[in-house]
Amino acid sequence: MKVLFLHGECPPDVNFLAGVFVREHARAACLWNDIVVLYAYPDPARDRRSLPRVSEVREDGIRTIRVRYGGIVFYWWRKITGRANEHVGSSETNSRIAGWKRLLAVPRVAIADLIYYWSILWAFRRLVRQGWRPDVIHAHAYSAGVPAAILGRLYRIPVLVTEHSSAFPRHLLTGTERLKARFAMNRAEMVLPVSDYLRVHIESCGVRNEFRIVPNVVDTEVFYPMPQHNEEAAGGHKRLLFVGNLIAVKGLPYLLEALGQIRQKRQDYRLDVVGDGASRSEYEELASRLGLDGVVRFHGPKPREQVAQFMRECTFLVQPSLQETFGVVYIEAMACGKPVIATSAGGPTEFVDESVGVLVPPEDAAALRKAIEYMLDNHQRYSCEKIARHAREKFSYEVVGRMLDGVYRQVVVR
Repeated sequence: MKVLFLHGECPPDVNFLAGVFVREHARAACLWNDIVVLYAYPDPARDRRSLPRVSEVREDGIRTIRVRYGGIVFYWWRKITGRANEHVGSSETNSRIAGWKRLLAVPRVAIADLIYYWSILWAFRRLVRQGWRPDVIHAHAYSAGVPAAILGRLYRIPVLVTEHSSAFPRHLLTGTERLKARFAMNRAEMVLPVSDYLRVHIESCGVRNEFRIVPNVVDTEVFYPMPQHNEEAAGGHKRLLFVGNLIAVKGLPYLLEALGQIRQKRQDYRLDVVGDGASRSEYEELASRLGLDGVVRFHGPKPREQVAQFMRECTFLVQPSLQETFGVVYIEAMACGKPVIATSAGGPTEFVDESVGVLVPPEDAAALRKAIEYMLDNHQRYSCEKIARHAREKFSYEVVGRMLDGVYRQVVVR
């Protein structure tokens, strides 16, 4: 079948983290269906005065269309409102300009949304004129679900909405965003959250529809076990691994605190921190204050091939997130055959059990310390082969692709 993927954010080369989950679902779905991915997003060239521009490429073998819009509109908006930030003229004049800027903020958001919807509608009609009319419209994120719902109604095409966002459980949606989410998801044929944990929080926003859990994907050609284990660094040290953005919700301070406590009793471990973020310097200072110099190494962001190598070489992954809608990093480590320490804060509770790792309460450094000490002494009891097979059987392209194919066929025949 022909399936149009509508993405609610920028493509991976503009914002890699924003695009990765959709790209992986598209790779899974294209094993059984004809997929076209459509991105519509504001022109990243801030000073460009151009009209909407369209480009088309094949990414991972999938036809991908990009519509960059709003250059000329946003250019003139910045010209008009930018004067409020220039502290020239009288304070009365500046105050009046700033007042106009605040007054125009609401219509600016509405105008930006309308331009986004129009860009998708224009690109969709262009596809249809070229002879490619989808059997299913699959929106990723509620923001893309709004134009998808409109297109579905106009062209009588079933619509699906997949959601990954932690904004639902973290209660970060504004009133307007909640209205958009309800509009899109209540008009879809089905809503596909990546975890049951996320489903509960989507329902709490007033969404009443049929749900089907379709998890995230792991690329088992990149994340796979090392043929021969080499788990310990020189000197016999166990290698702990943290992978993620260095922001508060990932819980790294609790991990550093736990390691500081363990350091008083044993020194047979090292921690590699892969990732970057606004709090990196703060966490580096915290590690130093806790006496972890030489124990904790901050490597910065790495491409996923290097992340996979870190995972193959580690003893176990420890990820003390305060909240996760799913937690792709866990299944990537599991695909490499590594046990994991996760928190019981959302999605990981649905696939991390005693056969693959340990769950601890979030924001609990004492419980995390005990879990790390247990894993340092017992990691060899976990079967690398069984953990990797568990990940492949639940989260590979083939498995998730078949899930999506089944959903597509179900909604088309209704």
